[in-house]
Amino acid sequence: MKKKNWLITGISSGLGKALAEAVMESGDFVIGTFRKQEQVDAFNKANEGKGTSVLLDTADIDGIQKTLTEVLAKHTIDVLVNNAGVGFVGAVEETSIEEVRLVFEPNFFGALKVTQAVLPHFRAQKSGHIIQISSHGGIKAFGGFGIYNASKFALEGFSEALAQEVAPLGIKVSIVEPGPFRTKFAAAGLGEAKNVIDDYSETAGAFRAKLKGVDGKQEGDPVKAAKAIIDLANAEKPSLRLPLGKTALMTIGMKLDSVKADLEQHKKTAENAIFLENV
Repeated sequence: MKKKNWLITGISSGLGKALAEAVMESGDFVIGTFRKQEQVDAFNKANEGKGTSVLLDTADIDGIQKTLTEVLAKHTIDVLVNNAGVGFVGAVEETSIEEVRLVFEPNFFGALKVTQAVLPHFRAQKSGHIIQISSHGGIKAFGGFGIYNASKFALEGFSEALAQEVAPLGIKVSIVEPGPFRTKFAAAGLGEAKNVIDDYSETAGAFRAKLKGVDGKQEGDPVKAAKAIIDLANAEKPSLRLPLGKTALMTIGMKLDSVKADLEQHKKTAENAIFLENV
């Protein structure tokens, strides 16, 4: 099998780190991104010949094009993984517009800009695989998680459309939807709405406490997730979506059942909400 070059954003910890290590162990080459120069220097020193890294903050939209232009001048990319992102908890009403922007910059706008920056390269070589790291929360929303859900719903929306646009060009798109994995997602780096409204204590407040409480106890194994993503990238016909973990299967299944129930309930109403021609 041909050796692949992977561009993976956000490889300092969690799934991104596990994936970068697994890709290098498989014999493929990694170009990873970090937000701190000391991380870049340490990675490059430790992984010479197996991988390299660059300084990139995916919340810095203006800096993405410049950095990726430099990367693409040196490397051919076969697989792009938009992994970098942030978590956030808080009720919708509790969350300020400034806090919403801090979530959407890396989770949506950053991933979109990285994708747009790499697409000309993929179109020119008539091949490439874009893998978006979403969440089971990109399919089903949870009270207290609405802004994070919105950022991942948006990521999934443009990615699903993109898959249709680029398929005739030899480019593949996949969306990975992990449930809770044992990463630092629910640790000190988790964003929280600064405003707390007591009326939401039993909904968003309870979710906030629950999410913090599972840190270090999540069911998902990042090493196994990394292997599944590599298998996806090596598949001849990769699927559009890849759920990961028992919780993801359960929650996504619940969402599908809910949507189907609503469709059935309102089928007659929907069918009758049309013009009746020639009656």
